[in-house]
Amino acid sequence: MKPVIAIVGRPNVGKSTLFNRMTRSRDALVADLPGLTRDRHYGEGRMGERPFLAIDTGGFEPVAKDGIMHEMAKQTKQAVAEADIVIFLVDGRQGITPHDKTITDFLRKSGRAVMLVVNKAEGMKYSSVTADFYELGMGDPYVISAAHGDGVMDLVEEALDMAIAQKPPEVPEAFQDTGKQIKIAIVGRPNVGKSTLVNTLLGEERVIAFDMPGTTRDAIEIPFERDGRHYVLIDTAGIRRRGKVFEAIEKFSVVKTLQAISEANVVMLLLDAQQDISEQDAHIAGFVLESGRALVVGVNKWDGLTSDRRDEIKIDIERKLDFLSFAKFHFISAIKSTGVDQLMKSINSAYAAAMSDLSTPRLTRALIEAVEHQQPRRKGSIRPKLRYAHQGGMNPPIVVIHGNALDSIDDNYKRFLEKHFRETFSLVGTPLRIELRSGKNPFARNQK
Repeated sequence: MKPVIAIVGRPNVGKSTLFNRMTRSRDALVADLPGLTRDRHYGEGRMGERPFLAIDTGGFEPVAKDGIMHEMAKQTKQAVAEADIVIFLVDGRQGITPHDKTITDFLRKSGRAVMLVVNKAEGMKYSSVTADFYELGMGDPYVISAAHGDGVMDLVEEALDMAIAQKPPEVPEAFQDTGKQIKIAIVGRPNVGKSTLVNTLLGEERVIAFDMPGTTRDAIEIPFERDGRHYVLIDTAGIRRRGKVFEAIEKFSVVKTLQAISEANVVMLLLDAQQDISEQDAHIAGFVLESGRALVVGVNKWDGLTSDRRDEIKIDIERKLDFLSFAKFHFISAIKSTGVDQLMKSINSAYAAAMSDLSTPRLTRALIEAVEHQQPRRKGSIRPKLRYAHQGGMNPPIVVIHGNALDSIDDNYKRFLEKHFRETFSLVGTPLRIELRSGKNPFARNQK
């Protein structure tokens, strides 16, 4: 088992900067703004031949009783419970605070090994930057600058040594299935229930689900297993209309969401049945389509609606999201877990369709059948000739068609071909792209 290192501290002491430095990534959002990180965020790191897991946490207020700070505290407490070693990060420029003392009391009661680490110490003498923190009674502080990388490697080495010392000798792990994980990005407007759905799938409160738009700000990756298959869920920030993205940090969150869509194998677009289908829903769906990702649509909060309201929503979906006819729609309740099993089955089917291996003979036969059923229109005296087809890529599947005068084929005929290939190969849940490649006309130079 890889050692697990949790980074804990009050808001804005540099936890996410240290996390990114340890994992050599930019997975955690970083800005000079307190309370940016809210969920616990996992990342893989390696020090030489020694791999480890790091956990970034939100600003910690152990005594918070309600609201978002209470939910953030629950996430941090869970990270501490999962950790082999806790890095307690404090701010060397601000010095010790009552908040630091409260966190110290909690960590001391947790029973976990703790390293007291003083951050933002660049250009400062060790004795002056650490003097106040001896009052916490947690031993000699380590001094680093996460932003500049000073002392971070030595800190990680020491943390790994301490983590391994805390763990009893283990029997070597049995063989584990290393098959490909299906990456699922859950996207949608704010407050449609994305985090609730993640927690329902995992069977635990893994991410904060709070009745306030914009609770999730980062894109959180969570591996899990269901019915013997391995997945990675990506819980993303809700995407608002461009005119409503005022906070700079929310702009960062939108970028993270769009990156998550591009990196996913399957995107789950979550809609809110208690609200009308909005222009923003269509924009998000359009981006997924442009990215070529397989797609499953979940219409959440379906429970409790009247039959008339359900009919209205279905009509609204058909009218505004007709371009998603290739995708499966599921009417679910994330909080009650109704419809979730069928949703996951459609995700598996969409992934299989997106990764389909389409042989050239079968594609060519399907092309011939399509042309026999309906030929492309003439353009002047020339009728395009479609000769053969082969696969040009996966996720999404790309069908490359070769022939003559294919430049004159219109979009309507391309849609006809797409529908025919989709039906022939049962490609449900994935976009399908058609590429037309015309052979060179040997008489082109003689044509004036």
